[in-house]
Amino acid sequence: MSEQLIKNNFLRITRIEKVVNENSQVKTFFFCDKLSAQGKPGQFAMIWLPGFDEIPMSISSIEQNDFVSITVASVGEATRILHRKIKGDTIGVRGPFGRSFKLIKGKVLLTSGGTGTAPLAFLARELVESGAVVTFLLGAKTKGELLFLNQMRNLFLRSSGRLMASTEDGSYGYKGLVTDLLSKILADEKFETIYACGKEQMLFKVFKLAEKYGTPLQASLERLMRCAIGLCGSCTIGRYRVCSDGPVFSSEQLKEARRDFGHFKRDFDGSNIPV
Repeated sequence: MSEQLIKNNFLRITRIEKVVNENSQVKTFFFCDKLSAQGKPGQFAMIWLPGFDEIPMSISSIEQNDFVSITVASVGEATRILHRKIKGDTIGVRGPFGRSFKLIKGKVLLTSGGTGTAPLAFLARELVESGAVVTFLLGAKTKGELLFLNQMRNLFLRSSGRLMASTEDGSYGYKGLVTDLLSKILADEKFETIYACGKEQMLFKVFKLAEKYGTPLQASLERLMRCAIGLCGSCTIGRYRVCSDGPVFSSEQLKEARRDFGHFKRDFDGSNIPV
């Protein structure tokens, strides 16, 4: 274990500085932490909820003065507890952990679904700053669930990139799944790489399309994470541990993990359950 990882693994206590309601189910929480502020797109932090548990959260932005944000959907007991917190409340943080996205110059394609938009929005800002030509496919069930729509729209007004949205109900942009839109784009254009984050079934479809069109892929996966440093094994996929070998994986690594990827994950008791 590296000296930096040991340092990142120490629990720090901080306070919530700001809460933004993104929609009825999603909030963004801002806090100050010097170590987390060194994180890169795709990395995550472990957020401790005093009296309850720790949960892994992707970093969604890093701003001046060590201001860090996480974007959280209320989908379970832990996230519901976090959603009840307000400015001034105390949380704990460990991290940043994991492997980040690798910045590629040239023409790149980002594909997100739901809260998978959070780390990709962070990545999009970094890519634009580095000079990459970015196409961002933003997917959700409805217009109201499209995260960071205005922020990304403003980002691409100032760059040579473009934003394209899809909604399953057709309330905004392309009507259908974001992977359907991705298929149409890949049939007409070539990209240096695809970056993706979302539910694993979506990512598996992105992986198959990347293979079909011969485009490299970097995908951020989600698994049950307890230790965050590769010791407990609860987040395994194939021979990899998502917390330390990922959460960002390449096409080649996903091919190695095909028995599990898109099919199975570990439950709390260690058994395999469907994704």
